[in-house]
Amino acid sequence: MSTTALIRPAWTPATIALMVIGFMVFWPLGLAMLAYIIWGDRLDGFKRDVNRATDGIFAGCRKASYRAHSGTGNVAFDDWREKELERLAEERRKLDETLTEFDDYMRELRRAKDQEEFDRFMANRNRSKPTASARGGPDAGPSDEA
Repeated sequence: MSTTALIRPAWTPATIALMVIGFMVFWPLGLAMLAYIIWGDRLDGFKRDVNRATDGIFAGCRKASYRAHSGTGNVAFDDWREKELERLAEERRKLDETLTEFDDYMRELRRAKDQEEFDRFMANRNRSKPTASARGGPDAGPSDEA
């Protein structure tokens, strides 16, 4: 999974340009782009929650419809099939939970990597800053330049 997409929920030159163009063309477009830049990283979780909710709502409708139209007449088989379908639904729920846990893990891993890169940047930046005596400050000794 690559996070180097041109248009992603971050302050990139492309998203800033799209936001400015959106404000110039029709202000709600610019506002929508601004909202995407600020809160776009939360869209995956929101989409997952909406999908899970709608799946739960429509699962009941599917079960009722399936039972009404697909009875074989053999009660033992129908009971077995119903138990298997419930077992598969439980497996699906477990897989969805595992996916959610993995997404959370990857998000934290990315956050830790970003923090490590930032700390390395700050350490390099602080190391490369010249001290007052090296810049020729008031307490610096005589200069070798002539």
